[in-house]
Amino acid sequence: MKHDPASVDLRDHRDATAIATAAGKMLLDLRPGLLAVGGPLDELRRKADHAANEFIVAQLAARHPDDPVLSEESVDPPGRLASPRVWIVDPLDGSSEYYEGRDDWGVNIALVVDGVPVAGAVAVPAALGDTLGDTLSTQRPRDVPPREQWPVIVVSRSRPPAFAAAVAERLHAELRPLGSAAAKTAAVVIGEADVYLHAGGMHEWDSAAPVALATACGLHASRLDGRPLRYNRPDTYLPDLLICRRELADDVLDAVRDMCRGRPG
Repeated sequence: MKHDPASVDLRDHRDATAIATAAGKMLLDLRPGLLAVGGPLDELRRKADHAANEFIVAQLAARHPDDPVLSEESVDPPGRLASPRVWIVDPLDGSSEYYEGRDDWGVNIALVVDGVPVAGAVAVPAALGDTLGDTLSTQRPRDVPPREQWPVIVVSRSRPPAFAAAVAERLHAELRPLGSAAAKTAAVVIGEADVYLHAGGMHEWDSAAPVALATACGLHASRLDGRPLRYNRPDTYLPDLLICRRELADDVLDAVRDMCRGRPG
């Protein structure tokens, strides 16, 4: 069944925004204390991840008790695959950046209906701050600013695609490493970047909210071969992702295809 995004209740957009914003603020307030106490990095990550996850899951359960929640930090809920509505959550996207004291981490919350992300919020409180309201969401989709320079391609800090430099050269683009799917998507939405290219593998919770936000803002979102992205599948793994300005989509997809075939173009 094809879902009509217009049938999603406004409350879904508002709840995603409010919960992501509150979770982001909680993580921002929690970080100085965690870093001051110190300890093994994995233990610190668990504390922040679990605190944010408990808050988000509890909020969604209270507001949408009939909807399953798929989260990176929770057990896969029974009945998820049979439910037309599923919330998909990454309570702390970019935990390495969070504990390095960087700004490029975030919180991702999305509502997926019939496999399509139709409402969502991406909170990047340390990077966006009060100027942009901490959170970008489908509640109030932004108009992406016009491009006034050569394209900027954002890629993973730790796992950039092997062909990213070649794609950037072909498009006469600048390649810029950045942490977290949340921060990279936000960079494209607010006009600081033009393309988000990922080929290192991810899970549904990494990209569901970014894709909901990107499409609501009029951006292109797909697999690197141009196929549509589908969510709430038995296997949550997704090999790759492209989010970019629509006018660049064909050029990026062609460049990726040619580079993967070993043709510089």
